[in-house]
Amino acid sequence: MRLFRKTKKLILIILGILVCFNIIAWIAVYNLSRPQALEVVFFDIGQGDSIFIEVPNGNQILIDGGPDSTVLEKLADEMPFYDRSIDLIILTHPEHDHFRGLFEILKRYDVDYILWTGIVRDTNEWKEWVRLIEEEGADIKIAEKGQRIILSENPFIFIDILHPFENLAGQKFKRANETSIVSHLFFDNVSFLFTGDITKKIELKLIEPGEDLNSEVLKVAHHGSKTSSGQEFLKAVGPELAVIQVGENNYGHPHPEVLARLEEFGIEVLRTDKDGNIKIVSDGDNLIIDVD
Repeated sequence: MRLFRKTKKLILIILGILVCFNIIAWIAVYNLSRPQALEVVFFDIGQGDSIFIEVPNGNQILIDGGPDSTVLEKLADEMPFYDRSIDLIILTHPEHDHFRGLFEILKRYDVDYILWTGIVRDTNEWKEWVRLIEEEGADIKIAEKGQRIILSENPFIFIDILHPFENLAGQKFKRANETSIVSHLFFDNVSFLFTGDITKKIELKLIEPGEDLNSEVLKVAHHGSKTSSGQEFLKAVGPELAVIQVGENNYGHPHPEVLARLEEFGIEVLRTDKDGNIKIVSDGDNLIIDVD
């Protein structure tokens, strides 16, 4: 009887080891089978912004986190269950609809780098944000025009920072929209322009000789507000596709005049409130669009 119990225990141990090996094997198969392409996902997180980027080498970037913890569910759909790290978080500006969801991300994920403007706000949420990023221990960078973030060497994928035009760290702002980080993602012949909540005032400053704004995909600024997406800016960017991250709201977003301007330029429009999550996959030449 004693021998039987020992044998049974040994069998259970061996089975446990085999199960572990099986899981490891499936993880390896999953990683090897993943497409060698750039993926950009505009999350449907209500009235707010949150964009997930994954490059072929596995580096993961999250731009903004939306207004609540919904971003956790969205990330769980895009990242394997065992992955609890994010390489880079970019906070375009510390407004509720862009950074509240990042609080939950910082509590549950290990973050290597955080890029933000470092501006000062007189809000409890801003104070909580500062506390959390200090506790996280990530390498904190302050955004400024001229910075380049290399996400992948082979293939060469990078992000250029176009705004703010100067280091804003320590400066106090009552409203943060005009301080938004504007970033330009490049992968061979395809590029994405992420605009935060900038207004026409900043858009016009971005349009200057030598500045390449041309992009296949434009993240429409400020959820389609009429204060953004001016004609001159749209002409300079010349996107094939415009993505509006918007949810139920009392502001009238997206405003009809913005939708009319986009139509006037022949730009295809996708909206998270109507199309759900918007995933764009690119090999550097082509775009494959998937909505749900």
